[in-house]
Amino acid sequence: MAALALVLLVGLGVTQPALAQADPDREAATAVGGVSPETWRQVRSGETGPNFRDSRAESTYNLVNASGETWRQLRNRWVSPFGLIAIGGMLVVIALFYVIVGRKDLSAPRTGRKLLRWPLVVRAIHWTVATLFIVLALTGLNLLYGKFVFRPLFGDAVWAGMISASKVAHNYLGPLFGILLIVLLARVLKHNWPKKHDLEWFKKGGGMVGKAHVDAGFANGGEKVWFWLLATVGIVVIASGFVLDFPNYGQGRDTMQWANIIHAVGALGLTAVALGHIYIGTIGSEGSLEGMATGYVDETWARDHHNLWYEEVKDQAIPEERLAAGGQPSGGSEEPTPRSG
Repeated sequence: MAALALVLLVGLGVTQPALAQADPDREAATAVGGVSPETWRQVRSGETGPNFRDSRAESTYNLVNASGETWRQLRNRWVSPFGLIAIGGMLVVIALFYVIVGRKDLSAPRTGRKLLRWPLVVRAIHWTVATLFIVLALTGLNLLYGKFVFRPLFGDAVWAGMISASKVAHNYLGPLFGILLIVLLARVLKHNWPKKHDLEWFKKGGGMVGKAHVDAGFANGGEKVWFWLLATVGIVVIASGFVLDFPNYGQGRDTMQWANIIHAVGALGLTAVALGHIYIGTIGSEGSLEGMATGYVDETWARDHHNLWYEEVKDQAIPEERLAAGGQPSGGSEEPTPRSG
């Protein structure tokens, strides 16, 4: 203890003169000598030497990087308002459509005979992808807009936990979503090639308004549009997300900034369209959710919404009582085989 006390006393004696000699103003002048507004203008324009370069990760950028401000302006003045308009506008359209038009009910009573529409493996992948999509959409919206909503409500401490959890979930679940989405798209690609009758489907509004009958195969025109949006815009969102998620593969700061803009615009647009997809697949159309929930749809629903497919597989319909008794396991592994010719 005596030796420790002696060491402390000696240490204090040595540090006091050093502290007394410290001059913050002189130190700052020495560390950043001769810096003037003109110097910073030169830094921004790239006219300065290596002493004014950012040395992090062997960067060749100047200390003043004008592209960062360009990215910030694009994000705040264009991307953020676009997301609010797209998603908010879609919610308004869905609400008005439901109030004015209402749910699309079946044209006749259910027959009690079921057709297998979605096998178990497709349903499992679909619900996994759908769950990940919702989590990624919510965490992404929180990263973009949450500070304007939750921070004033709950304060910095709660907000810090929310934003940290959102960032981790988004970064780690994003790649998993991307892989599974590609698997799902490949699995259902055969049903989504455009056909001539799809044009007529769009002309008649998909049959959602009025009693007009519209021809459709296994997938109707609207489902095909959603598929190809995911296969194009969705792949772009996935690719840009990988660029952002793995910055250790040599991409520069400018590349990361553009990837962020592309990722945000694509993801916000898909989220807006997904709201319409969710509405039609749930409360907007009677019987639609049953197909993806149980794998089977009623004959009446099949005739109303996918009559061309129904004509191909109607001889494979199974009584509901037989399914309930275990005559054929619900959600089997094979899709119904269309009749040839």
